[in-house]
Amino acid sequence: MTPTYWQQQTASKPLFPDIEWSKPEQRALAGRLGIIGGNKLGFAAVAEAYSTAHDSGVGEVRVLLPDALRKTIPPSMTEVVLSPSNPSGSLSREALPDMQALAHWSTMLLLVGDAGRNSETAIVYSDMLRTYSGPLVITRDAIDLIKNDTAALVNRPSTALVLSFAQLQKLFQAVYYPKMLTFSMQLMQLVEAVHKFTITYPVTLVVLHRETVVVAHDGNVTTTAWENPLAIWRGTTATCAAAYWAWNPSHPLEALTASLITDQT
Repeated sequence: MTPTYWQQQTASKPLFPDIEWSKPEQRALAGRLGIIGGNKLGFAAVAEAYSTAHDSGVGEVRVLLPDALRKTIPPSMTEVVLSPSNPSGSLSREALPDMQALAHWSTMLLLVGDAGRNSETAIVYSDMLRTYSGPLVITRDAIDLIKNDTAALVNRPSTALVLSFAQLQKLFQAVYYPKMLTFSMQLMQLVEAVHKFTITYPVTLVVLHRETVVVAHDGNVTTTAWENPLAIWRGTTATCAAAYWAWNPSHPLEALTASLITDQT
């Protein structure tokens, strides 16, 4: 018997069609998405997120990149803020004011990754986490970068993590959560685990396991059959999630679940 807190979605039977139908037609009402990421060795995820956000219908999109990327930004990316970088080509601590300004402008902030593994960048990301209280989506290596602040992360309201199963394992371990996750576990076991986890913590989880994307918020869980794992690794899943949540700020579970249908079409 399926628990009452678990709903299952398919492409032909979306759980929350009203979310799609109520997409704002006027860009002024469709939210402002700020995207942070990139380092001198790559920013493919940032560029793809920028394009995906526009395609998803976000009202305005701005990107913050380290200034080490100044010469490689494509002409198609017109709303770009260049911020101080460190010798490794990632964002330096001096980038914090620019990050805070972008957060103040946006109605939704996305840390999309390609951030590099620099310790100074980890510090500025953690500083940003402590000083910004608005809606936030974090994915890919941006999650790894702030692993030293996992407790603050899971206790932060209005936060969605779009993560791999391995990252979810580390998250549970970092906060000493008394449930071991294994790659061989059945979907029902994972659903129960994230159900209980999101009752304990206000964070929203989006994770891929066994060709299924699981979304959990406030003890409620949805699952969606998934055939496009690259969308998660590239960051487009998180971008679609941020877009839909931007215009449905009070309904993270419904918005993020509905965004999965769009991300596979």
